[in-house]
Amino acid sequence: MNKRYVCIGLLGPTLDQGHSQERWNKWRPSVALCQQDDLLIDTFELIYQKKFQKLADRIVEDIKHVAPETHVNLHRVEFRDPWNFPDVFGSLMDFAQNYSFNTEKNNYLIHITTGTHVAQICEFLLTESHYFPAKLIQTRPSKRRGTNLPQGEYSVIDLDLSHYDQIAKRFETQQTESLSFLKAGIETRNKQFNQLIEQIERVAIASTAPFLLMGPTGAGKSSLAQRIYELKRMRNQISGPFIEVNCATITGDMAMSTLFGHVKGSFTGAQKDRAGLLKEAHEGLLFLDEIGELGLDEQAMLLKAIEEKRFLPLGADRPVHSNFTLIAGSNRDLRTSVRSGTFREDLLSRINLWTFTLPALRERLEDIEVNIQYELTKYAQEHGKRITFNKEALTAFLKFARSPQATWKANFRDLNAAIIRMATLSNQGRIDIGIVRDEITRLKFLWKDTGTADYEHTLHSYINDNDINKMDQIDQVQLAHVITVCRASRSLSEAGRTLFAASRVKKKNANDADRLRKYLAKFGLDWKTINA
Repeated sequence: MNKRYVCIGLLGPTLDQGHSQERWNKWRPSVALCQQDDLLIDTFELIYQKKFQKLADRIVEDIKHVAPETHVNLHRVEFRDPWNFPDVFGSLMDFAQNYSFNTEKNNYLIHITTGTHVAQICEFLLTESHYFPAKLIQTRPSKRRGTNLPQGEYSVIDLDLSHYDQIAKRFETQQTESLSFLKAGIETRNKQFNQLIEQIERVAIASTAPFLLMGPTGAGKSSLAQRIYELKRMRNQISGPFIEVNCATITGDMAMSTLFGHVKGSFTGAQKDRAGLLKEAHEGLLFLDEIGELGLDEQAMLLKAIEEKRFLPLGADRPVHSNFTLIAGSNRDLRTSVRSGTFREDLLSRINLWTFTLPALRERLEDIEVNIQYELTKYAQEHGKRITFNKEALTAFLKFARSPQATWKANFRDLNAAIIRMATLSNQGRIDIGIVRDEITRLKFLWKDTGTADYEHTLHSYINDNDINKMDQIDQVQLAHVITVCRASRSLSEAGRTLFAASRVKKKNANDADRLRKYLAKFGLDWKTINA
């Protein structure tokens, strides 16, 4: 059985008007919908307001004249304000919930041509969310040249059609591209980091408020701030420049002048006016890295500049306006700085509406390999030379890079430097195992804590890497000390007396040499080997 067509539409107080005989030559949407040769509307549910009762009655009579097979039902729905979204949406939702839909017998159409733009948007939303189990239908005057037919033309909009899905996919693709852009195109695998970047992407696009990037030195705060700027610029949110300053490098009058500018003669050495970085960042993005290093006076002026978008340069008597977006960076917990009195609490409250903490490289071990490839690609672009690891070398470097021995104190800066060194020393574009071993030794030396004994160097003189990696760090330190004492002693007994000086007092027959011999044997060592 063929389904009947039921149309639901709003009366058009302007477009549906027509009094004289001339109205039959005029395109009137509600009437025209029922005049289509290839579309039979069996029932027209016409929604109207009481003040348009006469027009509604006339439209009913006119539809009966041009389409006697169409039955028109009038439904009075009142809008206190037809341009008020909540009012219109609520009234139309009430209608949808109280109407008895029978989708087995009827095909439903929502006429989206008449009514205010607010009403049309509400009809779309209610149809898209299936409160109206229908398709949208739109009518319009005829576009064909030389014709002025009162029935005009129509088109049906099916919200389940594939092109609607394609639009959604396009937005999804655009978001994916934005996330990839913020990650510099690196296919990161760390779940927490990827979730963090998704949050940053949403905030960067939706908000102009300041936000704070936390994380250790070398975690990528500066490069991320640069990419956030580029993303905002691509979305036409900002048009000015990207201005970056490391607050740890400016102090005193220099900090004031650098950030806020000065007028000529405001202090010794001020030989001409200076705009200042806040002014240069007008309509752009200002990245203040290590913001916790600013003095309290600079912090007070910065707070005023953030809140009022204006500030007073040194020596000036007129404020300067600058509409900048702020990203702050810090490698320390600013809450601790607030408690110690070195950072203003009101400034922290202003800049940490959005706070994102970037993880250290040690917390993203699964991302080391993709970042190595990224660094190699960047090296090739900068030097015009493609560099690769051989399989043995890459395996060895990844094993070390993910091991407890790799502290990555400077995070991605350490990784970047290591790749540059190995790429520079590579033979014919290949990094081999020898280059990797030398780099591992170099990194261990760079990360060595100069305040403690070089126990790793001591152990490597007697024990291979695999055996060292199987040992707890406390055992490594203890064994290295024992070896150092043995090397400084003239005999096994002398070394034993030094090492067991406290415990031997409690024993009647102390055999320190035997105790030491057994301890060394646990690690495959003996006196002769150590003192060879």
